[in-house]
Amino acid sequence: MHFSKSLLSAALLLAAGVAEAASSWSFDDATVAVVSKKAGDGLKEKLNAKKPLSKPVTIGSSDTIKITLTAKDNGSGKRPHQAFVVLKDVDSGLEAPFPLTTKDTGKAVGQISQKEIPVQLLLATKPLQASIVIGSFGSAHGLNTHLFDLTVQLDPNAPAPSTEKTLRYAKQPEIHHIFKADPKNPPKIISLVFALAVVATVPALFLGWFSLGANLDHLTTALGKAPLSHTAFLGSIVAMEFVFFLYYSTWNLFQVLPVVGLVGAVTVLSGTKALGEVQARRLAGQR
Repeated sequence: MHFSKSLLSAALLLAAGVAEAASSWSFDDATVAVVSKKAGDGLKEKLNAKKPLSKPVTIGSSDTIKITLTAKDNGSGKRPHQAFVVLKDVDSGLEAPFPLTTKDTGKAVGQISQKEIPVQLLLATKPLQASIVIGSFGSAHGLNTHLFDLTVQLDPNAPAPSTEKTLRYAKQPEIHHIFKADPKNPPKIISLVFALAVVATVPALFLGWFSLGANLDHLTTALGKAPLSHTAFLGSIVAMEFVFFLYYSTWNLFQVLPVVGLVGAVTVLSGTKALGEVQARRLAGQR
């Protein structure tokens, strides 16, 4: 009795495996036809899922291949999730898929013209391999089988197709960057001319200062009342000029800015007290 149950279980498992193996996609009533715009319908052959055509199918520059079939799941017509014809270059392995338009009954049709075939396949030295791929969700096995070979005849009067070398992600040659040269100072002769022009105004500055009544005798009084403020104020003005000279000669902008900020702060703080002391003597009638 135990042996009979084991035998029954094995038979059921075998039957389930056979049923699952039998459930697969296939097609029926498949044909391939070459339609030419100049001469109408040309070659028409029936397709077999188990054996490809013995002779290649030839397509001209103005021809179109029309493929019709009925997709079947376990023997009954059904619309698959995907159904397309694949053209493959047997030498390079490049493939190009062309989808088929399918109905709920499984009837499918697809057309391929020469202008739709990628240039890489048009340049193939051997006939292209045409295969059918049918598959869907579920337990049914998909179908991928060779149907026929396709020979492409290019138009002899048209320029031959060409393809550029594709840029791929790989190690590239070393790149040496050439940066723009640093800005240079103007010629020394120009700088010298403008420096002399500035120096020439110094005597005129002192001449105007004395003519307007510069009180040099108040220098001791000013330094006595606010020595730090007057010294820091005059020193900051000289320091600012020196910073501008360094910027012109060697320093860059990022070196100059913090120093200018520091000297400017000293000028403002010391100048407020120094000028306040001068204003006090002016209000007292000493100036």
